[in-house]
Amino acid sequence: MLPQPSEDMWKTVADTFNTIWNFPNCLGAIDGKHFTIQAPPNSGSQFFNYKKTFFIVLLALVDAHYNFVAVDVGAYSKNSDGGIFAKCNLGKALQNNSLSVPQHAPLPRTDMEAPYVVVGDEAFPLKNYFMRPYPGRELHNSKRVFNYCLSRARRTVENAFGILIQKFRIFTRRIQAKPENVDYIILAACILHNFIKKYDTNTYNYPNANFNNVPQQQVHQNLPMQGGNATADAFQARELFTEYFSSEIGCVPWQDEKV
Repeated sequence: MLPQPSEDMWKTVADTFNTIWNFPNCLGAIDGKHFTIQAPPNSGSQFFNYKKTFFIVLLALVDAHYNFVAVDVGAYSKNSDGGIFAKCNLGKALQNNSLSVPQHAPLPRTDMEAPYVVVGDEAFPLKNYFMRPYPGRELHNSKRVFNYCLSRARRTVENAFGILIQKFRIFTRRIQAKPENVDYIILAACILHNFIKKYDTNTYNYPNANFNNVPQQQVHQNLPMQGGNATADAFQARELFTEYFSSEIGCVPWQDEKV
């Protein structure tokens, strides 16, 4: 089963993200994965996207060890990941602060109080609980460092999707099932993924991804400018993490080489 949200669980997830990925106060990485399905009868364009293919979307929040913490399955692929997130139960619960998320906590070895956040790519909005990269081409070094640190943490969700598809080969081809059954197939696979990772380390013998090297194209140096919906608290939270990652306490030795 997927874990039951609690304050202790979130603190454990955040501690692990800091230990492995050097991103403190992180509740997980989130992204959407599109699964190809056969054309549903009488569906019109509901599941039809710009690629002229029918998809169902899995929106997933993943911890530092590639476990699925929370998922939302069944959205139509014509919707953006950010739009799906805003409308799904997980997005609403984070917005309403109803997931037992801990209060602000100091960043490691500092007295800088920072919120607990999830991390995602440029498809998602900037919130005081959601960190996305800085947009634009000409960025100050500290902002490039932040984008790099965020990319290292965010790649966990991409890795989790890769592991899921590698393990459950049904996802490598068009799924021949009704959309409501596809939802159950994807949800069951996510639960089995967590179960197998926990009890069969030989089958899931994947490294903890203690990687220092993030390819330059993943550091988001050429992002579209975001809209003006972010609040002052959201910008302040991102600036706080930016300052921390560029400080002597919060930096990692190799980051300047990667940006």
